[in-house]
Amino acid sequence: MANDYIPRGDAEFNSWQANFVTYANANLVNLGLVIGDLTTILIAQLSWTPSLTAHIAAQANAQSARATKDGNRTTLESQIRALVRRLQASPSVSDAERAALGITVPDTGATAAASPTTRPVCEVDTSQRLRHTIDFTDEGTPTRKAKPAGVLGAEIWVKIGPTPPVDPSELTFLAVDTRSPYTRDYPGSEGGKQAHYMLRWVNTRGETGPWSETVTATIGA
Repeated sequence: MANDYIPRGDAEFNSWQANFVTYANANLVNLGLVIGDLTTILIAQLSWTPSLTAHIAAQANAQSARATKDGNRTTLESQIRALVRRLQASPSVSDAERAALGITVPDTGATAAASPTTRPVCEVDTSQRLRHTIDFTDEGTPTRKAKPAGVLGAEIWVKIGPTPPVDPSELTFLAVDTRSPYTRDYPGSEGGKQAHYMLRWVNTRGETGPWSETVTATIGA
């Protein structure tokens, strides 16, 4: 109850009720009371006081019991963990036995890399004579250099000639580059020609993804 004159907390209430009963009992005449008016209160007080004492003792006992319990659990856990370390290191313990014990079963199988599903996006820097610097990113994250998960690198292919390739069979393999950019230097005889690049991701198992768009750049003479 809001603004109740009786305190909510047990300790505060105990002090308050003791003062109330003591004052009322000492000032019966001034308060217009007789001792019979306090009889039921005094009887209730006789039950309240020992119950509060018992409650406080029970709380102390519970705190002590919890501290004992926590300490015993810590000891038990440390003993179990020490034995489990031995079991995990033992070649005679099978995974089935580990599972039966409810302890960790090691994951010995590596997760196979998924086949690439996205394409590289590339740009060619032609600012230097007879050199192309090829920057590549993933189409899913074009502003970041990171490769897709499980990808080893980008296969880089090229066709030198006046027209772009109509089929990947026209391309010549250059390299698998694991980190952008890739630099290609050309001999003077290739100066002024068109280089048509196509890239695709390859994962750690050698599986390739879809081809990129063809990017064409002139080899500066």
